[in-house]
Amino acid sequence: MDFEISGSIVMLISILIVLLTIALIIVVKGVYKKRSESNLTAKHAGTTFSSPLEGRNKYPEVDTFSLGTTFRNFGILAAIILMILAFSWTKYDRVIDVSGLLGTLDEEIEMETPRTAEPPPPPPPPPPVIQEVPDDISVETVIQQDQSIEEETQVIAPPVIEKAPPPPPPPPPPKEEEEEIFKVVEDQPAFPGCEDISDKTEKKKCAETKMLQFIYSNIKYPPIARENGVEGTVYVKFVVEKDGSITLPEVVRDIGAGCGDEALRVVKLMPKWQPGKQRGRAVRVQFNLPVKYKLE
Repeated sequence: MDFEISGSIVMLISILIVLLTIALIIVVKGVYKKRSESNLTAKHAGTTFSSPLEGRNKYPEVDTFSLGTTFRNFGILAAIILMILAFSWTKYDRVIDVSGLLGTLDEEIEMETPRTAEPPPPPPPPPPVIQEVPDDISVETVIQQDQSIEEETQVIAPPVIEKAPPPPPPPPPPKEEEEEIFKVVEDQPAFPGCEDISDKTEKKKCAETKMLQFIYSNIKYPPIARENGVEGTVYVKFVVEKDGSITLPEVVRDIGAGCGDEALRVVKLMPKWQPGKQRGRAVRVQFNLPVKYKLE
């Protein structure tokens, strides 16, 4: 027979046993104190005992050893009850309700154009440098030779030396083609834990639920954001590789106060996913994850 009990009930029963023990001790102590205040000396003035062992207690009314068996049995019973409760104590993992967040995973991300500083204007060109021309410039007289050709002059063409054509340049090294990153595929990547579900719709819902439970069970609200009342949604994009590992995590929209860094930290903690597939082949798929911060 399975017997399960929560931790709060175990604590409550333990407290009741402790309180019952304290109350029993107080009652017994009050009874013996009341007996000791009576005139026991006069009552047992002529009492004789058959053996020293019988007379070890001068007054039987205040003999605390007489209740030894009762208190021992009570202690054994209390210990057995506590042992049964301890073995029956069942602790369940805290279940986080993420049903209200399931519809937010397909939201389109409005990218904000980052503001870039305008480049400064180019500096003005330097002024031209005027060089002084010296007055004593020497001019060389060039005597040109007569290069006219008459009809009787024979012109001998220089011999033509045939040169071998230059070798062709070596081909450029082949570029490493980076595999394409898909955004929409036939079989979307899924968070692990729902591999036994055959229906795609149920499997997607199960994977999204487990992923959100993982995110919100590991995320910690940044103290600065909590103190300043910062709320909103942080968007993190990452790539699910062909082996299911998470790469290239990046915050594409941040609300500040450390919320983006915390969401990025939790994303890096995620286990390997089931990779996305296109035409039956595992491919790289980009995934956009909204992480909502809301103070309660």
